[in-house]
Amino acid sequence: MEIKDNTFQRQFEALHNGSLVSVEYSFQERKIFLTRINLPAGFNDEEFVTELLKNIMAIAEERRLKVVPTFPKIAAFFRKNPRYKELLPPGIKI
Repeated sequence: MEIKDNTFQRQFEALHNGSLVSVEYSFQERKIFLTRINLPAGFNDEEFVTELLKNIMAIAEERRLKVVPTFPKIAAFFRKNPRYKELLPPGIKI
């Protein structure tokens, strides 16, 4: 899966069957706030969204960033994948 970091629009982007799926973010200090997932109308491929989020977590690990999930679907991803809880900043429990 190829993920593009569109810094101008502050979102990670990936193509799925010709449709753009994006995860919006913002930075504050050494934290990345994942604020929204934009899905095309009628999109229902949850496995693709999970893989997209796993790849974004890999990018965050590589850049040594802490991740703050502010969107419910992203918080649910952290609950289902406890492996990534180490990326949460101190004091954030999901």
